[in-house]
Amino acid sequence: MAETWRTCSACKNPIPFHATHWVCSVSTCTRPRTGYVFCTVSCWDSHVADARHRDAWAVEARAPSKDAWQRELAASPPEPAPAKPAPPAQPVVRRVVGEAPAPAAAASSPTALNDVVDRDVLIVVSKMKKYIKDRSGMNCGDAVVDVLSEHVRAICDESIRAAARDDRKTVLERDVPRPPRR
Repeated sequence: MAETWRTCSACKNPIPFHATHWVCSVSTCTRPRTGYVFCTVSCWDSHVADARHRDAWAVEARAPSKDAWQRELAASPPEPAPAKPAPPAQPVVRRVVGEAPAPAAAASSPTALNDVVDRDVLIVVSKMKKYIKDRSGMNCGDAVVDVLSEHVRAICDESIRAAARDDRKTVLERDVPRPPRR
């Protein structure tokens, strides 16, 4: 076994046995699977910038002795084996949406936009509700998300048709209809 206990989670410098180190005060950072440890307060500070904690501080701690660490490792259950990689994905089938160019129309019939529509939510609900609350002080009902998602689908469909009219396979910002001016 090496003469170091662990490595710093930020700079990867070794932390020896019995050495002083710092841990994050946030509980999710001290869980066994996460287990962040830092060799200096500045390394902990760089972690806080990435983790975006609201209220956190560095807690000074001491690394265990080599014997204590070996006992702790022996008492802990072994890590589960990593999952096997998923089998290769099926090839992506490209569906034609909107009006197809003239040569392709004879070869195969295009898929209508209504055949492809999923009913997933297309709006970030928390951001939409925050916008309405900040803008007007009003709350927002749950059914608003479905209606707004339908509006976004209609705008996307119109954008797809505009790109298809120009014989493009990429929807650009100029294809998206502009909102009405008020």
